[in-house]
Formats: sequence, structure tokens, C-alpha cells
Amino acid sequence: MTQQNSATAMETATGRLPTADSRDNGRLISLGRSYTPHPMPSDPNRPIVVGASLAGTLVVMSLVLFWLLAPSNEAPAATLAVGSTFAPNDNGATVTTGTTRVSTTVVEPSTTTEGTTPDQPLHAWVDRSTVGEPWGSVVEGLLTFRGNPTNTYYGTGPIPITPEIKWTYPDSPMCSASTDLGVTSTWCGNGWTGQPVIWERPDGITELIFGAYDRRLHFLDAESGRPTRSPILTGDIIKGTPTIDPDGYPLVYFGSRDNLLRIVALDRTEPVVIWEVEAKISEGRWNDDWDASPRIVNDIMFEGAENGLFHIFRLNRNYDELGLVTVDPELLLKMVTYNERLLNDIGPGYPAVSVENTAAIFEGRVYFANSAGRVIGLDIELVLAGVPAEEAIVFDYWVGDDVDASIVIDEEGMLYVSVEYERYLDRAKELGQLIKLDPYNETDPYLWGMYSLTEPPAKGGLWSTPALGKEVLYAVTNKGFLIAVDRETGEEVWVFEIGAGSWSSPAIVAGHLIVAGNNGLVHDFFIGGDERTPDLQWTFQVGNGHIESTPAVWNGMIYLGNRDGFMYAIGEQNG
Repeated sequence: MTQQNSATAMETATGRLPTADSRDNGRLISLGRSYTPHPMPSDPNRPIVVGASLAGTLVVMSLVLFWLLAPSNEAPAATLAVGSTFAPNDNGATVTTGTTRVSTTVVEPSTTTEGTTPDQPLHAWVDRSTVGEPWGSVVEGLLTFRGNPTNTYYGTGPIPITPEIKWTYPDSPMCSASTDLGVTSTWCGNGWTGQPVIWERPDGITELIFGAYDRRLHFLDAESGRPTRSPILTGDIIKGTPTIDPDGYPLVYFGSRDNLLRIVALDRTEPVVIWEVEAKISEGRWNDDWDASPRIVNDIMFEGAENGLFHIFRLNRNYDELGLVTVDPELLLKMVTYNERLLNDIGPGYPAVSVENTAAIFEGRVYFANSAGRVIGLDIELVLAGVPAEEAIVFDYWVGDDVDASIVIDEEGMLYVSVEYERYLDRAKELGQLIKLDPYNETDPYLWGMYSLTEPPAKGGLWSTPALGKEVLYAVTNKGFLIAVDRETGEEVWVFEIGAGSWSSPAIVAGHLIVAGNNGLVHDFFIGGDERTPDLQWTFQVGNGHIESTPAVWNGMIYLGNRDGFMYAIGEQNG
């Protein structure tokens, strides 16, 4: 993602589907599309998943790896495909009413009662029980983008009943000049994804940490808005969300447009960069930023870069003889996420292949996507064992356009993928821009797709990462609509207009849904009664510019950056 967001640059069309809309009691119903999608293999002759060719290797390897990591004894989900009824839409395209498939997942439950233990051991690489939960038990906080490795934790309540601005930081706007793809412009405040992270420090201070367009990583007292430490100055703007170490090491991880991914130690008098690595455009293509939030699990860091490469590092965290934290990262994988077939498929008009979304991890697999629309799943144990990247692929699927939003994973391991619509390819028209995939189905992973199409040059689709409810998925489209989608069927059951060009990701906290629009308005909906019919509680103006960043919600406060140059804290009036 390189462009700055602007309401004037985005379409204002109110349509959400490709002309064949239908309505039931005022709610928009999605039209699924029948399609048998083709995979995106590493070469035309390679299957989508690791198959029989690796079976012998896996048997031997499993004996070696058994003592390293606790394996999961749960079987993968099984999906039953159901036929659809077809009808041509106004454009002559074939569509289905409702959804293309209904997923029937068979999972052996792990029942727990007081005084007993689960039937199944927790998976060492992000167990399904952690979906929707804070990551880890050592550090209390919202520690990374979307809170945990499945991108499904958003903070803690309560939510303000009567909101007001409690503080604004700093005294003057956070701005700097930045050159991207040969174009220099002034960037201010916080943009996409821009979510602050928060942690409860051992000394009792609740600390807010965020990167901004003034090229600095800032550290604030979340209660007062006053600096707690000196900022870390970089050589260019910071667009993404930092990560606080979830295992108690005093470390923060973040990337910048100056091409460097950094690790910062917090146990010195002032924050100190103790390690950095450069994303070289010469090793890939398109660009050299680090936008994704580094994902830390079991001393392993997963991180993509805008040069189209995905990296896995072993951190080797430790302490020296003085008791100061140390790292000695070891590169385990540097994967080129594109190939000639993919480049041919997307064409020369918009050749981006960057990895800007934050990696999602579920029960031994790490999932990510690039700006060409290739969604990849790797077997983590195979990577740790030294297996080449292409042989560690267990899922490989092309969705037809740019995927900057992070993949969301539910309790069954199903993937929800938000796709932009800016290349206007047939593949994107067939699949949709909000897609549910079953990564365990080797024949056809596609379960359903929602549409957010536009006519060139207007851009459709989603830049925002959805929020996972119990029964529905909440998503924000670039056209400016907040929608609730039934997780099983893909039916759009509710819609609310929030303003064109909206990229901020919604947050579910304490029975409420918090979402910010590009127009600077923040909305609070109560969803504790019925997730399918959110009840608007309040709408509140925050700042004087556009909002692209994602809010952090913590202990009665909402923290949110604005493109006007400031970070805002919203709390209870007179509270």
C-alpha cells in the first residue's frame, strides 16, 4: 500500500454487490457466486498442498520433532460441499442466491469441567482455544495488531457511555516528508494500520506505544498522555503496528519505511535499538517498507516485507551478565512469495507483490498473503526442521487482487480474507472481496464470497481487517459500509454507512462494536443482545482529519490516531 487515503480520492457509490441486490426486511442479502477456483501453485505442475511426495519425509521428521513441540491430536476440519441454484444477473454473469457452499465442520469437542483436564492437549503453535483471547499469560495488554496470532482479540472494556476527549498528543502535529515510489509528500499523524499497543508495566504504569508519521516510535502514559520514555527516531514514517514481547522480555518490535525492521530493548535508561535488518528491494520487487506487525510465538518472529519476501527468525532471546535483555536473531526462512505465473496473472498495470498484512497462526500453520493476492500457508514445524519454503507450503490459493488486510482465523481454522478491488480482474469478480476459505480442503477451499465491486478508476474491496463475532463477521468496505456477515452462510445481515475510503478495522469489546470512519467519526454499537442487529449507542467526532488507523480499546479508554497529526484518548465524560 503506497497511496495516501482521501475521501475525495475514493468512490462515493452506495452499491455493495454487482447489481443483483436483493433485500429482506431492509437488510441487504449477499449474492454468492458459483465457482471452482484454481490454486496458485509454485509452478504449473505443483499441487496446492504438500502431498504424497512428502509423506515419507514427514514420517521420519515427526520422530525428530516430537520432543520439540507438542503435536495436536485433532483431525482437520471436514467440509461438505452443497450444490447451488443458478440465475443470471443483470450483467449476464452467473450468480447464486445465498452462498456457494455450506460448511459442515466435524470437530471432536474437548470438554472441560471444574477439576478435570481437557481431553486434547493444547497445540504448541496457537491452539484453537486462544481464538478471541489475549495472547499469553505473562504480559497483560493489547500487545500486537488485533491482539493475538489469529487476529481476533481487540482489548478490554468498559466502553464509555458518554465519550469525551481525555487528552491529545502531542502539542503540535506529528508530520514529516516521505518519498514513496519517487513521489515526495507530507504525511501527518497515524495511518493504516496504526493501531497503538498497550501493556501493564510491572511498575503500575499503563503504557501506550505507537509509531507515527513523524518517523518516531512513541511511548506514553496511557492515563495522562505524557511521554514515559524518549521516542525512537527512524529515517522515515512508521505505518504499521508495533508488537510488545508477549513472553515478558522487555522488548518491542517494529518496522519503518526507512527499510529497517527493529528490536528495541526497554530495560535500559532509555529505549535502545539492539537489532535491525534491512528489506532490500534488490532481493525482491516493488518496495522496501515493513508495514506488518511482527508476530512473536515461541521465540519465533514471523514478518513480511513490501519487497515481496516473507521472513521467519528465531530470536534467541536471553539476558547478559548484567541482567540486560539480548537477542541474537537467526534467519530460518526468507521466502519469495511470487513467481512468473502470478506476475503474468496480475499483469503489468499494478505489479505490487508486497506482504503488508500481519501473519496469522493456527495450530502449526502460519498464513499470510501478498499484494498480488496469493494466500500462503506454511507448516511451521517443517520450516524449523530446515525444509525449503516451497516444500513447507500446505496451502496456496490465489484470490485475484491485493490483500493488505490481515487474515482472520476462527475456532475451526477457517480463513476470512479481505481483498481489495483495484486490478478489476475476472478472478476477483468471480470470488468476491470478502472470502471464507477452508485451508484443509485440498479439492476446493472456497466456501463463500461477498462482493464490493466498482467501475474503474474507483477502488472497491476491503483494506480493513474484519472483527470476528460469535455468529457474524464485521467488516468495513472501502466504499464506506460497515457490514455484518453470517459466518456460516456468507449472508450480509446488516449494513451501516460510515463514509467512503474507510480503512480502520472494527473492534469488538465488552459486548460493543467500535468502528471509525474515514470522515473522523467514531461509532459505538451495542451487540450484546443480537450480533445481527447492532444498536447504535453514540457517534463521536475525533479530530479534524481522516481516520485510517485502528483503535485500541483498553480499560474504559479508546486510543486512536488521526491524519490531522494527533493521537487521541477517548474516555467517559467526567470520569
